[in-house]
Order: sequence, then structure tokens, then C-alpha cells
Amino acid sequence: MSTEVPDILRPLNCLCYANGGAKRVATALLECAGLLPKQRRVFVSYRRDEARQAALQMFDALSARHFDVFLDTHSIAPAEDFQTMLWHRLCDSDVLLMLDTPDYFSSRWTSAEFGRALAKGISVLRVGWPEAQRSARLATASLAELDASELDVESGRISDHAIDRICLQLEEVRSKSHAVRTVNLVSNLRIGIETIGGEVIGMGAGRGIQVRLPDDRMVVVYPTVGVPTSTTMHEASMNSPDKSVAILYDHVGLHPQWLSHLDWLGQHIQATRWVKACEAGWQFADWRA
Repeated sequence: MSTEVPDILRPLNCLCYANGGAKRVATALLECAGLLPKQRRVFVSYRRDEARQAALQMFDALSARHFDVFLDTHSIAPAEDFQTMLWHRLCDSDVLLMLDTPDYFSSRWTSAEFGRALAKGISVLRVGWPEAQRSARLATASLAELDASELDVESGRISDHAIDRICLQLEEVRSKSHAVRTVNLVSNLRIGIETIGGEVIGMGAGRGIQVRLPDDRMVVVYPTVGVPTSTTMHEASMNSPDKSVAILYDHVGLHPQWLSHLDWLGQHIQATRWVKACEAGWQFADWRA
């Protein structure tokens, strides 16, 4: 192997082709090109009394494949406001992995997780138990049905073959989810800008969207899927160092302390400004770079 890899590439971490094949390599290339986020976040939604063992399996399998997996029993620190942090992490996820057991929709919390994922434009991958009836609410979900032979009823474990299949399908669903959420943000931006008499010109380098305000000033807007960070602000300002820059994001569901942190950053760093997607027209109508 060492004789096949050029010296310049040897310090870089590699990706095994056997673990996901061409589909995983393609998503890795998109991540390197900045067309997909490098964070690979999955939210596992399940009923503890029906799918606890399977949820633990998925957590281990996805973590081994470089996903950042949210599992309620593993991912929230002590003394955190459990439900507020859970919604925050859902907002930052690429896909809701739904373990659809017979009584999944009988729980208030799993039903809310599913509904709020749809409200945020987060794609759902349904892993359906053999005896679970498919709800009409799943019309837009991607499906990964389990055959009776792929589920051990006594232990609650999913077969290794089915785990591999689900993880591979998740790669595809994640890419589509990110695209849909980006389109939703851009649509909100376009509606807001055109409502106040401005114009969306098009997309430029680094996924920055060129916007002309009613007074002919130009702004570069970077739509950000999920939870924005100071790194988001840094990258936007570096991509457009001599321009007026805005970061567009969806604030609904984010932790109040995180929103306060974003406000603080916006007050102390003048190179870029935060813009809430639902307030795009309102904020750009009184734009002060």
C-alpha cells in the first residue's frame, strides 16, 4: 500500500473503499469540496421499551462510519435541560433515523420528534419493524424495511447485513436532506428580498449568494443549514473579505443560550451579520453593513 500512495498524500487520513464503496467516496468528495457539510449528524428516534437494543446497535455502527450520532441516553450531559437540548440537536441533524416499531406514534415524544423533523425540512429514514403498520404520515420518508429474518425478536438486535444496508442508504438520504434544507433557506431569502424590491442575482464561490438591495448595494449571503457557529462566521468573512456579508439561518428550535451566543458574536464581530431566514426581508430592509 505504501508504494502506491504518493509521498504528498501519506500524511492525510484515508477512507477504506470497502466501507461504503463508491457512494461513500462520492459523499466524501462532496464534503471536501464544501458541497456537503463535513459534520455527518444523525438523530436516532425510537421508543426505549421497543427498540433500545437496535438503537444502541445503530449508534455503534454509525459512529464507526464517522457519523455524529445523537442518542438520547448517550448525547446529553448531566444537568442539561433535556428537552431543550434534544430539540437543539435535532435542528443540527442531517437525517432523522426513525426506528418504527408498532407503538412508535403512540408516544408523545417520538411523534413530536418525527413531526418537528418534517417541520425543519430534515429528511426521515424509516427503519420499519416487520409487524409495524406504515403510517400515512410517512408519505415523504425514505424507507428501509426490515424483513422478519433481519430482526432477532428475543434480543431485539438487527442483523449485521441489515445494519450495513441501512448505513449505506443513510448516506444518500443525508445528501438529499441537505439539498432540500438549503433550497428552503434560499427560497425564504428570495421571497424576502423580492418583497422589499431587491433581487437575488445568483450563487458565487463558496456557495455565497449575490443579492442586490433596493438601493443597489450588494450583499453576499451564505445560507447555513443546521446550527451556525463562530466557524461559520469566520469562513464567510474569509470567502468574501471585501464585501458586505450576511449568514442566513433558521433559528427555530435552537437552544436559547445558543441564540444568545450568536447575538453576542454579532455585536462584537462586525465583518458579518446574522440574518434569520423568517426575517430576511425585515432585516435587509434596514441593512447597515
